[in-house]
Amino acid sequence: MASFPDSVNENDIGKAKFIGELFVPAAPFDQKSGRDTWTVAFAPDGSYFAWSQGHRIVRLVPWTKCLKNFSVGSAEASEGAGPRRLSRQNSDGQLPAGVPREHTIDCGDIVWGLAFGSSVPEKQSRCVNVEWHRFQFGQDQLLLATGLNNGRIKIWDVYTGKLLLNLMDHTDIVRDLTFAPDGSLVLVSASRDKTLRVWDLKDDGNMVKVLRGHQNWVYCSAFSPDSSVLCSVGASKAVFLWNMDKFCLIRKLEGHHHDVVSCEFSPDGALLATASYDTRVILWDPYLGTILLELGHLFPPPSPIFAGGANDRWVRSVAFCQDGLHVASIADDRLVRWWSIEERSPQAIAPLANGLCCAFSADGSVLAAGSRDGSVHFWASPRSVASLQHLCRMALRRVMTTQQVQALPAPPRMLDYLSYQVM
Repeated sequence: MASFPDSVNENDIGKAKFIGELFVPAAPFDQKSGRDTWTVAFAPDGSYFAWSQGHRIVRLVPWTKCLKNFSVGSAEASEGAGPRRLSRQNSDGQLPAGVPREHTIDCGDIVWGLAFGSSVPEKQSRCVNVEWHRFQFGQDQLLLATGLNNGRIKIWDVYTGKLLLNLMDHTDIVRDLTFAPDGSLVLVSASRDKTLRVWDLKDDGNMVKVLRGHQNWVYCSAFSPDSSVLCSVGASKAVFLWNMDKFCLIRKLEGHHHDVVSCEFSPDGALLATASYDTRVILWDPYLGTILLELGHLFPPPSPIFAGGANDRWVRSVAFCQDGLHVASIADDRLVRWWSIEERSPQAIAPLANGLCCAFSADGSVLAAGSRDGSVHFWASPRSVASLQHLCRMALRRVMTTQQVQALPAPPRMLDYLSYQVM
């Protein structure tokens, strides 16, 4: 395991190209609690971007419109005008039919979690009797789930902005939401009521299972790319892995020294990234439960006993880029970092005051980060060309576990590379 690098190099600051920002409209209650952007999300097909503006409001914007405004802003910036701030005026009435529309959604309570979901008709519901279902979700439908302060989950039609379902079983804040990426419209919610709940939207939002095991608040959950495994983290040092076919706990990963607040799988499912208040991001092998790499945000790292004391370096969020080579993290030291898993150190750093969450666009070219003032900031991801070796490794790891890889009749060095023992 690599030692901690000094995570801030002055030469790295500015390598991330800032391309734009979204701001919330001024309002009389802006200074009150509830203004925070706790979550940002990109639609899987890259069509929409959503963020919680704070004070019950979710904004849905066509992603191409964001990019168009940002590209105009880049041209202005070269002339000294500064980055573009995307207009918040809704021009739906001026758009021709069929053009993606912006929507401003009032969810009725503070929004903590957001997730996009789309249906694959061939993916059958677990429910046997489907004739009486109220909803028949088509392949061209895009849904947005919102997790609220009052424990409710509201499901919206992205294209119309209309409310479809209201799920009411949690007894506390719904902190995070994630859809299974297989198109089954299975939704998992993580809550401060210490539970994870599994919902089947193809069964009209029926709650399939309650996953119990966390002794405190659950902060975040994430599906593996094949939807077979769920990772969940919360107000404890453990990382939970669940079998989503049998709805049972596979194992707990031990290695963090403080609350674990964010998690995400790599695109090939071979790696799992978790972020913690112990100032670290850990990359795990989810099949073996072993630590492959630690990314430190404080040098030297805090001792396990003092892991709760370095609160100006608490890591708030982690995201995996689609290239499988880069990880982004946001910490309380007012910086956002892009890490290369091959270099084991930040490839780029950018200033970000009061950052809370981050997410990569569907193609991995842009990173969005939300902050406590309700705004969202965007950067172009550092460009790199993946090697043919890495592309082959990702293709193989999408269909093979670590145990299957290690059983291959291949040289040890190649097996280490395929197992991410050598990155």
